[in-house]
Formats: sequence, structure tokens, C-alpha cells
Amino acid sequence: MHKCLLIYFILCTLFWQNKVRAQNDSNAVNLPANIDTIAFSTAKKTTQQQKYDPRIATRRSAILPGWGQITNKKYWKLPIVYGALGTTAVIFFRNVTQFKEARDAYINATDNNEQNDNLIPEPYFTVRFQPERIRTFRNQVRQNVDYSVLFFILFWGLNVVDAAVDAHLKTFDVNDDLSLQIKPGRSTLANTNGISLVLNFKHNRSK
Repeated sequence: MHKCLLIYFILCTLFWQNKVRAQNDSNAVNLPANIDTIAFSTAKKTTQQQKYDPRIATRRSAILPGWGQITNKKYWKLPIVYGALGTTAVIFFRNVTQFKEARDAYINATDNNEQNDNLIPEPYFTVRFQPERIRTFRNQVRQNVDYSVLFFILFWGLNVVDAAVDAHLKTFDVNDDLSLQIKPGRSTLANTNGISLVLNFKHNRSK
């Protein structure tokens, strides 16, 4: 009788030890998996934020127009960027050419040398006896050159600002947490009841 009880006690002890060991092994396996998942999610968010770093997009757009848009994966903006800069560049070179032609025509029309009149191209040749009109046109074209340079610099700057803003917006989490709600409210300052618009949004930040 005592031997049976002893054998039963030993069997129960071994069974309990195996059960506890199995639970510990299970916890040892599940715990690192959970930690790895959290670490991977955090690393992924950090990588995304580094990928859309506004400083990188701003620097790249300042170096080469459109590079920041490519970094932000806003490829559809490239035709707009190069269209604006290309148009102002074409206008600039055209105005420079017209300015040189008007300048040379005005010089040949006012040097009192009839032989140089043949060097005056159209449409300046027709008004060669009215050099003031050539000078007025020359001054207008010179002003247009300055404007085209200013617009070129302006569009380049807008390209940089656009890339920086897009990179900043990439760090915002646009999901179901972003909502616009209409809620009743009370103003303690005016002591009146009213309706308020509440905009909820969340910003991704690495922890």
C-alpha cells in the first residue's frame, strides 16, 4: 500500500514538473516573438519618417528642382515644376536675344554712320530714323529680362517649399482617427450654448 502511494506521488510530481516546464517554454517562445513584432513596427515607422525627412526633401529640391518631389513620390508634380521653370527660362533667353538686337540697333541708328544702317535688322530698320522708339523697346525688354529672372527664382523657391510641405505631411497618419465632428458645446466665456467643429488628427512620432 505504501509503495503504491509512493509511486503515485512520484508520478504526480513528474507530471507537474513537465507541465510547468512546458508552460515556461511556451512563454519563452512567445515573449521574444511579441517583442520582435513591436520592435519591427517601431523600426518601420522610424524608417518611414527618415525616408520622408523634410530636411532631405528641402535640400534635394534646392539642389535640383523636382528631386524633392521624387523623394516624396509625387511624380505627377514634375511636369508642373519643369513646366514653370522651363517657360520662364525660355522667356529669359528670348528677352536677352531681343535686348541685344535692340541695343545694337539703337547704337547703329545713332552713330551718324549711314553704312551701319544696313546692319540694322527688322523691325528696327523701319524705325531707324526714330531711335527713341528703339531705345524705349530696348528698355522694356531689359525690364522683362529682370522679371523673368525673378519669376525663375520664385518658381524654384516654390518647388523647395512644396517638397518640404509634402515631406511634413507624409509624417501625419491619415486614417480613421482623422475625422471632423460636429458637437454641441457651451462657451463659459460668453455663457451661451452652441455647436463646435472638432477636428481629430494624429501625428506619427517615434517613441
